[in-house]
Order: sequence, then C-alpha cells, then structure tokens
Amino acid sequence: MIYLCILSKKLFVISGPTAIGKTALAIDVAQKLKTEIISADSRQFYKELKIGVATPSKEELSSVKHHFIGHISITDYYNISKFEQDVLTFLDRFFKTNDNAVLVGGSGLYIDAVCKGIDDLPNPDENLREKLKELLRTNGIGYLQQFLEDLDPDYFDIVDLNNPNRLLRALEVIIQTGKTYTSLRNSKPRKRNFEIIKIGMNRPREELVDIIEKRVDRMIEAGLVEEVRSLERFRGVNALKTVGYQEIFNYFDGTYTLDEAIEKIKTNTRRYAKRQITWFKRDNDIQWFLPEEQEKVFNILPKI
Repeated sequence: MIYLCILSKKLFVISGPTAIGKTALAIDVAQKLKTEIISADSRQFYKELKIGVATPSKEELSSVKHHFIGHISITDYYNISKFEQDVLTFLDRFFKTNDNAVLVGGSGLYIDAVCKGIDDLPNPDENLREKLKELLRTNGIGYLQQFLEDLDPDYFDIVDLNNPNRLLRALEVIIQTGKTYTSLRNSKPRKRNFEIIKIGMNRPREELVDIIEKRVDRMIEAGLVEEVRSLERFRGVNALKTVGYQEIFNYFDGTYTLDEAIEKIKTNTRRYAKRQITWFKRDNDIQWFLPEEQEKVFNILPKI
C-alpha cells in the first residue's frame, strides 16, 4: 500500500529545442496541477547569466515557484551528478506534501540524470586529460570534434560541440575504456519511486528557425552585448563557453563585426536546437505536441 502511494507521485517532464516555448507551457501545467517547477536548463543555473540564456522573466518566476534557476555562480563547480542528487533530494522532500512536480528544460543529459540516473563512468585520468587539453590548445576545438566523430559518431550527433569539457570527457572515457561513450551512457536506467510522464514540444523546422532568429534579435535589443561585457573578466570559465557568449567575446576581440557575431549566434543556436531534437527524438516515452496544443497536454494531466 505504501509502495502504491509513492508511485502515485508524478513528475511531468517538459522538453524540446531551445525557444520552442517550454517555459510558458511549464507554467501553465504547474498552475493547472497547483505545483512547482524544477529547471533542467543547465545554462540557467548561473545567477550571472540572464539575457543570453533566456532566464524566465520576473513575472514568470513569480507566477509559479521555480527551483534550480540562478542558484549557483559561474565560478562554482557543478556537474550532472550533483544536479541528479540535488533534484532527487528535493523531490523526496517535495513529494511528502505534493503529488505532482514539473521538470522543464532543454539539457538532455540533465533530464536523463533525473529520470534514469547517470552511468558509473571511470574517474578522469589526469595525464590523459592533460594530453587531450594540449591537443585542444595546439589544434583547436575542431580537432577534438573530428576526433570524437571518428570514435563515436552517435555521441557526436547529440553533444554540444562548442563545449570543450564535454568533448574532453567523452574522449578520455572512450580512450580509457576502449568503448564508445554512447554505449556506456546507455546502461539500464535506475528505477525511480515516482512516475515519469514525458512531454515533448516541437514545430516544423522553418517555423522554429524563424522563432530562434527573432529571439536572438530580442536578446540583442535587451542588452546581451552589455551583459557579456560585464562578464568579460570571467570569460575563461566553462559556464561562458556557450552560444551567445562566445560569439560576443569574439566580437570584442575583433574576430567578428557585431552583425557577424549576431549571425553566428543564430547559426549556432539553430545547430544546438537540431542536436536537442536529435537527442529527444530517441526517447520513445516522450509524447510530442505543438506549442499551441495546450488542451491536448492538459488532457494527460491528472484531475485536480
């Protein structure tokens, strides 16, 4: 009887590509269920990043209580394992007084960590890591990208190719184990003591491209350049090695004009969205909806 009670707790997971409208749907679902939202957008964890990571507005944050947004600094060390532990600890406490919770985001690795657990991968080999870092310094990130594509094309298709730490970690695991990173990550999921309902959002590519480009323009108008400039002294930290920040840093360096940097952001965001879709489409448990199909989403929610 106790076991059935525990499994009556439900985690609604809302995922999809960037700019698709996940935040708005998550708020609608949370309000319908009278519950709270957990962010699984790894770029929104950092309190210094707002415009470039599309942090929910003050109005959105006040409409429903959010967790794991702006809870750490860009100078703090944080990883997927810690996120998994933090969210599970939160849910264990939250489900004592609530039947439902909403998890929303576009970071597939972080969503998988909560839903399925992360794999027990080998500890980093510092000597190997230093050799790979030297390859990065000498040959550039493109060399690591090609290296990973040769060794594990499946992971290459879904990883954030502009994140050197993700590339380094995958390569060192492959070299240490002699197995692909994909095969090691696809181990048997850990059981959770709550039910997981997965909701995916998508729309035709042409429409998504238009939405992405307009969002980038709004970010520039909202002061993205000024936000990046205020963080310039931290440009070496991993949190800033992401789309929207690296391109503006290159503009500061004179590598791009501002117009070129903006176009680069749009291009790299489109590529990021494509990788996100590839990642989520592999999950057969996700029920897919168009952003305007709110009523269809509401039909799969429990009656409150």
